[in-house]
Amino acid sequence: MTTVQMDKVGDVLKASVEYLANRDINEPRQTCEVLMGRLLGCKPLELYVRFESRLTEKQLAAMRRGVKRLAAGEPVQYITGQVEFMGHAFKVDRRALIPRPETELLVEAVLDYSPLWQTENPCICDIGTGSGSIAISLALARKKARITAVDLSPEALELAKENAQALGVGGAMVFSGSDLADLVEPDSLDAVVANLPYMSTSDWQKLPVHIRDFEPRLALDGGQDGLSVIGEVVPDAWFVLKPGGVLFLEIGADQGARVKLLLEMADFEQVQVRKDLAGFDRIVVAIRQKDP
Repeated sequence: MTTVQMDKVGDVLKASVEYLANRDINEPRQTCEVLMGRLLGCKPLELYVRFESRLTEKQLAAMRRGVKRLAAGEPVQYITGQVEFMGHAFKVDRRALIPRPETELLVEAVLDYSPLWQTENPCICDIGTGSGSIAISLALARKKARITAVDLSPEALELAKENAQALGVGGAMVFSGSDLADLVEPDSLDAVVANLPYMSTSDWQKLPVHIRDFEPRLALDGGQDGLSVIGEVVPDAWFVLKPGGVLFLEIGADQGARVKLLLEMADFEQVQVRKDLAGFDRIVVAIRQKDP
């Protein structure tokens, strides 16, 4: 009896998808394609013209290990060790939240805010920087901006530094683990940008395993109503922003009205709540009132 060796890309991919689907893993085809693409150094779409190519024993072993980790619920981004954000490859691991596509809207809102860029060297602070994806993307797009990245997690801050170094802006940024109000002088920043934890504790508890059990709770759980961290940062942001300075926030899908009220009560004005491509509240832009 002849044993058929399954080492073709298409066959291995098909078997991997079936294995994960039988274990109720979310988006098994997409995650397997990302894993295989990383293994072969190509984009997932390019796999379809490589189905007849054969994997080496080393590649087969690596794919098997990766699929087993996926079956245990681990996010594919942590397995591959990277994610694309704003056209750049960022290193990711369990030290920080995996950057999401929606957060690119936050970066785009900052880049598109023309009054900010009328200042020759605008001072910008990214609060809760995590992997550094927001701050580093801004530094790459606006070379003259003075950007500080802040995170209370030493592990996340170290990851952000590694990404900044790898992407060539390590020497152009400041990294800090201090609270905003302790780090920055009053009335000194042109902009504050933040993707803070905005999920309620009860919603965090209901998250799928691949998020709840692997990504840092510190970056997700925003307390009983999801706004405890945002509520702490808003007055600090007002304190450090220049009159006329701007605050950019990413928020939860149903938090627009509540965050708008929170900001207006803190003497921010021109508060705009913007929706994402799915029609949910996602980005808030607010201006610190100018002095009379």
